[in-house]
Amino acid sequence: MTPAVLGDITRGTTNPNRLRRIDRWMLHAVCPIIRSSQDPVVVDLGYGATPITTQEMFLRFRKHVRPDVEVVGIEIDPIRVKQAAEMIEPGLDFAYGGFEVPLPDARKPIAIRAFNVLRQYDESEVSKSWQLMTNRLAPEGFLVEGTCDEIGRRSSWVALRSQEKTPETFTISLHVGSLEMPSEIAPRLPKALIHRNVPGEKIYDFLQEFDRAWLGNSAMIPFGARQRWVATVEDLRSSYPILDNKVRWRLGEVTIPWDVVAPK
Repeated sequence: MTPAVLGDITRGTTNPNRLRRIDRWMLHAVCPIIRSSQDPVVVDLGYGATPITTQEMFLRFRKHVRPDVEVVGIEIDPIRVKQAAEMIEPGLDFAYGGFEVPLPDARKPIAIRAFNVLRQYDESEVSKSWQLMTNRLAPEGFLVEGTCDEIGRRSSWVALRSQEKTPETFTISLHVGSLEMPSEIAPRLPKALIHRNVPGEKIYDFLQEFDRAWLGNSAMIPFGARQRWVATVEDLRSSYPILDNKVRWRLGEVTIPWDVVAPK
């Protein structure tokens, strides 16, 4: 019997280069795991109306990670899967499915990228969806799930390890040159956090402190938005366990442990 497809058809909005920020982070954070994998297959779950971001992921990973990496775009809309067939090439394929992450021969992906998918679900469905996907990962695998705006300038995501029920980290990635306040990320928080940005919740406190640090570094404006951002993150470190270093911060990224912002 064919396993049931788990999930709902989403709006499918997508644009070229929309997911560049998450791909760049994955090249940094997940690259060593993919390089050491015995079966380097990566899944792009819910690629949307067109498979362009799946193809971009494939090209980036083949260039920067390893030349034999395979990428499979999975979509719950069979029409989208059929339309994507023209982009199939060695190492890049497309399949019909959902959170069950169907791969032939019981293969387990080393990484799953699921972007702008859960934002269209109820918050109550998030944990179950995470677990469905992490249960399909290879033992050393990662799930990266999040949300971004239409042109990829405002992104945030969580990362979960194989078999885990809760995230390990939370990341914000912003185009600082067009930024007025860090809290502008609020409409693009992952589904698990977007409704928690209210007084009394940890994500609200974090974004409020981020804004205060940003405003407190207004003297850095003449030196450029990137320098102001780095100074802001350095100040934020006095209150929060910021991960990574200035190399990542200069890209507009901030990564923190999940429990710092997890819903109460």
